[in-house]
Amino acid sequence: MSKKCFALVLFLLPGIAFAQLSIGVRGGLSSSSYSYQATAGTRVKKVDGIAAPTFALVLEYFDSKNAGVELNIQQLTLGFKQVNDAGKINQTEFSYLKIPILASIFAGRSGRFQIKFGPHFGVLRQVEDISREYSGATPKELPTFGQPADTPNKRMYGLTGGAGISKLFGKSTLSAEARFGYDFTNPESQDRIFEMSSTNLEFTLAYLFRVKERKQKSP
Repeated sequence: MSKKCFALVLFLLPGIAFAQLSIGVRGGLSSSSYSYQATAGTRVKKVDGIAAPTFALVLEYFDSKNAGVELNIQQLTLGFKQVNDAGKINQTEFSYLKIPILASIFAGRSGRFQIKFGPHFGVLRQVEDISREYSGATPKELPTFGQPADTPNKRMYGLTGGAGISKLFGKSTLSAEARFGYDFTNPESQDRIFEMSSTNLEFTLAYLFRVKERKQKSP
């Protein structure tokens, strides 16, 4: 993953040379949920999710008046909490290094409204079964993912979109944003369930500092 991040930075360097460049941090709360099919042909079942803090390093640059690109290197925790009729709980949490690459369009000057959309990629860093109180349910419950014999899929990929407002104070920018992510990743790699996917909703605040003013490209 570190090699991929380095390659991505090299790819972006030519554009950054002429861009308005800001760097900063973003943090807030993420709420996730999971849905799954136990076997092919069965109905999709949705399970309760979890809420967890999230934070990210942010690189934002604009190479035109009202549009640019934002790159995040984000720590994100997703998870599910499945409860049976007896009130017993199975809970698992997945910690990811997530990298959204978002096209950004904004309107306004010192006060701006922004819309962002793009793909995200990532890697599973850690998984933990917080609680495992029942098994043998019908339809089949979600399996464990954090036990020694488990080999969860480590890749993450999906789509992220968001909207928010920001305020400029000289070279500094403060912003508040809501983001929605749909992840196509199925953590299951041992064919114990047929399909699995997740969504997450983030509410965050960010602080960015402008380190480079935009230059005009030569004709």
